[in-house]
Amino acid sequence: MHDWWRGSVTYQIYPRSFQDSNGDGIGDLPGITQRLPHVAALGVDAVWLSPFFPSPMLDMGYDVSDYFGVDPVFGTLDDFDAMLRTAHGLGLKVIIDQVISHCAIDHPLFVESRRDRTNPKADWFIWADPQPDGSPPNNWLAIFGGSAWTWDAGRRQYYMHNFLAEQPDFNFHNPEVQDYFLNVLRFWLDRGVDGFRLDTVNYYFHDAQLRSNPALAPGHPPVNPYDMQDQIFSKTRPENIGWLERMRALTDEYPDRMMVGEVGDALRGIEVMGKYTAGNKRLHMAYSFEMLGDHYSAAFFRDAIESFFAGAPDGWPCWAFSNHDVPRHAGRWAGHGEPEDVARQAAALLLSFEGSICLYQGEELGQTDTDLAYHELTDPKGLRFWPDEKGRDGCRTPMTWDGGAQGGFTTGMPWLPVKPPQAARNVAEQEGREGSVLQAYRDILSFRRSNAVISRGQTTFLDLPEPVLAFVRWHGEEAILCVFNLGPAPVALTLAGAEGLIGPHHEATVNGNGLRLGPNGFAWLHVSDEVSVTFA
Repeated sequence: MHDWWRGSVTYQIYPRSFQDSNGDGIGDLPGITQRLPHVAALGVDAVWLSPFFPSPMLDMGYDVSDYFGVDPVFGTLDDFDAMLRTAHGLGLKVIIDQVISHCAIDHPLFVESRRDRTNPKADWFIWADPQPDGSPPNNWLAIFGGSAWTWDAGRRQYYMHNFLAEQPDFNFHNPEVQDYFLNVLRFWLDRGVDGFRLDTVNYYFHDAQLRSNPALAPGHPPVNPYDMQDQIFSKTRPENIGWLERMRALTDEYPDRMMVGEVGDALRGIEVMGKYTAGNKRLHMAYSFEMLGDHYSAAFFRDAIESFFAGAPDGWPCWAFSNHDVPRHAGRWAGHGEPEDVARQAAALLLSFEGSICLYQGEELGQTDTDLAYHELTDPKGLRFWPDEKGRDGCRTPMTWDGGAQGGFTTGMPWLPVKPPQAARNVAEQEGREGSVLQAYRDILSFRRSNAVISRGQTTFLDLPEPVLAFVRWHGEEAILCVFNLGPAPVALTLAGAEGLIGPHHEATVNGNGLRLGPNGFAWLHVSDEVSVTFA
């Protein structure tokens, strides 16, 4: 199907933490291949693999030193091909990360670029002279702390990096850089991948004049001073659109391929998602961090979805509640109900949204973050801002497959610890158990996959006070009412135009035209006429 990605559900695999096949404590490609039947049995459409390329691993693979290979810790290109064949045999598409806004400091391209100011790769990265007093060219900050500029003694210039100093940014104003990365994408497309997840998709271009970012309104200082600037010059530049269109043109040369972009912009993420997916010449879809935060209210979810489609009626979003960069939502939203109830409701909520969906490994178990000590950390963000910011390692600990040693992830010492609270939530314990979070995910995914109204229909929200979120999904002549009680107390509702529970439900009973939802309750109902929902 040409637009298989529209309404699809993708399962994110973090390779280091999915399954270790050789006992070295690090997940690998053969381990992924071994566990793909679990993913297929969930009922998802695709898998997304976080980076597995050669890397010094200062940012756990998001610092790439070779875009055409596989890091030995994960296996070989032959292992990748075997994984790809197995996934396709199970009916799963394969999407791989592409981290092309920056690379590892030991990448041969940067090694050459920093040699002098006249070599063939001299302007493949962002170099700038110091100010007269020797300070950096402007006030741009790095996400992992400090200035976004690092002095290079050899060139007597600063180079730019949005993340670690060991992750220099490419200069996409140079068309040779764009051509290079089109060849990278073509290499993996020729190998048979079904699409790309584009890391930091709005970071490719910088302001060529190197103007300083304005300050945000004064307030209580955040943990990270990066959040005190409006990054209108260091990212999300208008030139980015033309580069997205070049990548889309390449992708369109191959049948049934797609691109999903990660938009990192705290102030205007939904707006940028819409702009980057508008029409059919840019990204196929995009996601931002809007739903990866602490907000859990009917008004918030409604506003995010309505804002996107109002701004880009011909664009397409990808929604997620968790990934490898944020605390897991079962823990983030723990104050909204019992952990398993919140996990079940979150699944029903997310998988009812108009758009495509991304799930993060372990989410189907109701997994929570691991509480780590400082000496256990590997994440540069946590190491820099501890203890007020504990970093991302807590959501990256190994997948738990059974109740045995190390959760069945490895026979060795895992790269991050498997602790008892996480080990207790494992696949084997939940397999076949009625009412388990795993079973709920399978049931809800099956319902979405078999129902074009939920997977592809449009959305009309109903006006109801908190804590109830209600909307109608409609597709052609069919429509379904989706109702969620996001609060801790039962609610009683009166329905008109909808009747009869369909699909999975939780803490939901119908009596005539009355619907009662318990705490974290949810229901889908058949729509027979114009719908209204009121509090009883």
